[in-house]
Amino acid sequence: MPDKDYTLRMARYNLWQNENLLAAADGLPAAERQKDRGAFFGSIQKTLSHVLWGDMLWMSRFAGTPAPAAGGAQSTELARAWDEFMAERKGFDQRILAWAHDVPPDWFDGDLSWYSGMLGRELTGPRKMLVVHFFNHQTHHRGQVHAMLTAAGARPDDTDLLFMPERYLDL
Repeated sequence: MPDKDYTLRMARYNLWQNENLLAAADGLPAAERQKDRGAFFGSIQKTLSHVLWGDMLWMSRFAGTPAPAAGGAQSTELARAWDEFMAERKGFDQRILAWAHDVPPDWFDGDLSWYSGMLGRELTGPRKMLVVHFFNHQTHHRGQVHAMLTAAGARPDDTDLLFMPERYLDL
């Protein structure tokens, strides 16, 4: 089950993989990033936007950071200005990593309650499971992005957690 060590490893993995995929996406023309490729959110850019939106939403619940102003239906619109989006993503990955370093070990005990705008009601779930969901959501959608990048001719680096470069292990 997730604990502080798991959370740190996954926060480091998140940082590594976002750097990896954003570098590959940045090498494509804007039209290629924005092209509808038949994925759930359509394009590379929209999917990356949704991932940031989800991260912002969960971190607002976990750590009290500001929630995204956009609702779920607008989750794909955070990445309109590519350079600004890349800077925001990088900064937010540092916030996730800082939270992972600072979260007390006993935070993982018990439940978390929040209001779901998508479902229109209060929800409660075990914090351990919600942390797994947080990182799983990122990984799931980054897998979609990886496939779209490859189809567009970009070549992202490796994505296997066990091949994470050592420079990320001490962050």
